[in-house]
Amino acid sequence: MTNSYEEIKDNDVLLVIGSNTTETHPIIGLEMKKAVRRGAKLIVIDPRKIELVRWSHDHLQLKPGTDVALLNCIMNVIIQENLADKTYIDERTQGYPALARSLEGYTPEYGEEVTGVAREKIIDAARTYARASKAGIYYTMGITQHTHGTDNVFAIANLALMTGNLGRRSTGVNPLRGQNNVQGSTDMGCVPPFYPGYQSVASPEVKARFERLWRAQLSSTPGLTATEMVDAAAEGNFRALYIKGENPVVSDPDMQHTVKALQNLDFLVVQDIFMTETARMADVILPAACFAEKEGTFTNSERRVQRVRKAVEPPGEAREDSWIIASLSSSMGYDISYDRIEDVFQEAGKAWPALGGMDYQRLEHRGLQWPCPTSDHPGTPYLFKGAFPKRIPAFTPVDYRPSEELPDSEYPLVLNTGRELFNYHTGTMTRRSPAVNKVMPRGYVEIHPEDARRLGIDKDQLVRVSSRRGSIDIHGLVSNRPLQGTVFIPFHFTEAAANMLTNTAVDPIARIPELKVCAVKLEPIENT
Repeated sequence: MTNSYEEIKDNDVLLVIGSNTTETHPIIGLEMKKAVRRGAKLIVIDPRKIELVRWSHDHLQLKPGTDVALLNCIMNVIIQENLADKTYIDERTQGYPALARSLEGYTPEYGEEVTGVAREKIIDAARTYARASKAGIYYTMGITQHTHGTDNVFAIANLALMTGNLGRRSTGVNPLRGQNNVQGSTDMGCVPPFYPGYQSVASPEVKARFERLWRAQLSSTPGLTATEMVDAAAEGNFRALYIKGENPVVSDPDMQHTVKALQNLDFLVVQDIFMTETARMADVILPAACFAEKEGTFTNSERRVQRVRKAVEPPGEAREDSWIIASLSSSMGYDISYDRIEDVFQEAGKAWPALGGMDYQRLEHRGLQWPCPTSDHPGTPYLFKGAFPKRIPAFTPVDYRPSEELPDSEYPLVLNTGRELFNYHTGTMTRRSPAVNKVMPRGYVEIHPEDARRLGIDKDQLVRVSSRRGSIDIHGLVSNRPLQGTVFIPFHFTEAAANMLTNTAVDPIARIPELKVCAVKLEPIENT
């Protein structure tokens, strides 16, 4: 996030796109509701009538996968009505003329045709956002999990830059991270192209600096992404895999493809706190400690680094992740030894100056937000105040292109997947709770009433949902929440796994799979 949680309540406009915030980030959702109570206008852009719609000034219920078209049309209106922040554009950006030219064909009429959102709603959303003095954009995986997910993010950044909504309090581009410490993991280099601090592995200078720090020879070739590793395993080009705290059998697209890929490995190691569907396939299972059984830090979506303190000892043979990793590394010939876990954090500060001013004493109470380069620096609540570091940001024109797999006569409906309030990720932890299982005991497929009537599906009837990759049997939930022609399935339930159906097509840049759009058909079980 460029900005902070506590700034949300002071937004005068919130644009929430591809984020079911009150169910997937309920505390942040509460902050959004506070802002609305204080007079802010809320614009929700989502194919479903999510709970947050009840609080919204307007709901732009677009067809899944048409985000770029809608955002470009909003920007077209802003340009046509002279609502862009020309001073900000001239002083702090570059490439605006090329962007403006690229948006000429994205009229509200075109937007209505492509996205299904009425032209009047597009115009009103553009005016509302552009005229705000403090407008923030909030998004999650409803934006990124597409074959054009990177283009979606570029379009969001273009909109914020065009209106001067970066570098000020209660504005910004704010991706809400999907799991605990996802931000901290990527900060520490758990993405193939980067060392800690988003420093390129392809840079000779960066590589040399990390070789000195770590006293080892390093590769300048980026590794494979998670989806690329699974594909390579399926092809026989990838022979061993070490999975920590992840359950790809249930969370990755095309479940059968993932299972076959893992079966094709010579050696699979899984490190986790529970026996997951993926762990059951492992040659070796390493029992790990949970959050309450270890020391260290987590970093949340607003870049806040927070202390984690051990409350209880790990059970049985379970060990802290850091202990397992260090022990394995030392047995394989590269000695890793630290007297305290704090030593690891201090090394992170040497590797990445944005953490250089932090230590455990300073993190004792509320934590600090990076960048925090010196010991007297207070941390950074929002980024880009006054100026952008290193270089002037450039607008990135992007054109709308359809999703990889669209409905046809055989598979006439669009499947959208996501989370629901009571469960988390693949249910590894939440579905072990009797209280949660009592409230949400099984999966479901949301079906628009008109689609249910046409298909002869009654309320709570068992239906078969099929795609080109497989089928699942699941209970139907007739609801006005999905857009007609679309269905929604939460992906937490392994016995009715949404990812048995989803597509492995990926974004060409980020390599993130298109989990939010694929073509399916529904049949009542009694009629099959």
